[in-house]
Amino acid sequence: MNKTSVSPLRWIPSLYFAMGLPFVVLNMVAAVMYKDLGVSDAQIAFWTSLIMWPWTIKFLWSPFLELFGSKKLFVVSTQLLSGVLFGVAAMALHLPSFFAITIALFALVAFSGATHDIAADGVYMSELSTSDQAKYIGWQGAFYNLAKLVATGGLVWLAGWLFERFAASGRAPIAASQSSWTVVLLILAGIMAAAGLWHVRSLPTGGSAASGGRTLADGLQGLREVIVSFFAKKHIRYYIAFIILYRLGEGFVMKIVPLFLKTPLAEGGLGLTNQQIGLYYGTFGAGAFLLGSLLAGYYIAGRGLRRTLFTLVCVFNLPFAVYALLAWFQPSSMWIVGGGIVLEYFGYGFGFVGLTLFMMQQVAPGKHQMAHYAFASGIMNLSVMVTGMASGYLSDLLGYRIFFVAVLLATVPAFVMTRLVPFTYDEQTKTK
Repeated sequence: MNKTSVSPLRWIPSLYFAMGLPFVVLNMVAAVMYKDLGVSDAQIAFWTSLIMWPWTIKFLWSPFLELFGSKKLFVVSTQLLSGVLFGVAAMALHLPSFFAITIALFALVAFSGATHDIAADGVYMSELSTSDQAKYIGWQGAFYNLAKLVATGGLVWLAGWLFERFAASGRAPIAASQSSWTVVLLILAGIMAAAGLWHVRSLPTGGSAASGGRTLADGLQGLREVIVSFFAKKHIRYYIAFIILYRLGEGFVMKIVPLFLKTPLAEGGLGLTNQQIGLYYGTFGAGAFLLGSLLAGYYIAGRGLRRTLFTLVCVFNLPFAVYALLAWFQPSSMWIVGGGIVLEYFGYGFGFVGLTLFMMQQVAPGKHQMAHYAFASGIMNLSVMVTGMASGYLSDLLGYRIFFVAVLLATVPAFVMTRLVPFTYDEQTKTK
């Protein structure tokens, strides 16, 4: 039974949409933006991966969130802060040193977003029972990744549409790109601010700050306790390996796919425009992804995570073969490219929720549930960040064809580890 009388569907979709948006913009949309503004592929992949570091180390400050205010307070304040930072970045695009300035601002958005994620996941785990966590995990995953489709689909399409209008008015290509992306970043600022205002009313508290006059020293001691107790968990070595390997292939392709789609045919890419990329993601990909996410939630709820985990990892990783085929054959047909994206996004939506639920139900349970989930998701993002930082150099070295084949080989350990990983907790009980 839910601890709150407020329906979870009143806040879970908007909460996880707001969680996903900054992450996706920094991780993927920024790559398209910088490509339009003339930044090299290697620089784009390296710096847009490096600024994701806060999502890796967020466990370091997660114990301190227990000392000040409610989880809801941190959710609302970080959403509003991210909105302000996106607005400032929009203005900075017109400065001579726009790349350095916007990267710095995006790094601040990353810290804000990582803090938001800790508190948001804390609300989810605190307010829902184990059975409801499984029941609503599909909604959580669907709207988290709906942000990916809105950003990489709708906003990228809008940037391309605006570029054509600004270019038609006589502006130089770079100036037209700057103006179009300024509008996009301002829209992002408005969405994040609106999310903060909505959650003032709709979000449950997720629990109040720890009582008893705890101090900063207590927080440091708490951090030590969090780290020691995390590595003392039963089967933790298997869990860390599983978390790293599950998204290893995705980490390599995440930065490169939008660059591959935009690169001219003569250079090994598909030569798509921003509008085409937005169309493929926002139409073909959107329905497939949402369907996959929702089906996965009910599939897991009906059969249990233990029985479904290998299926989930297969569905998640096998569709990366799509990009290898697209790189080798470079099809021009909208239906072939769109069909490939449908397959990849359905697999992503269906498989991603498996890792999320595994971390919630097998890694996080215990005294420091919120902090340990943050620790686990930080390890997950470290895998994605490190592979993303290297991906630009590897794709330049190998070329897109060989690079995507190498990515398929990198997914093999995930299948093996899924067969080996043990379960500690009964899926029918919620351990705290």
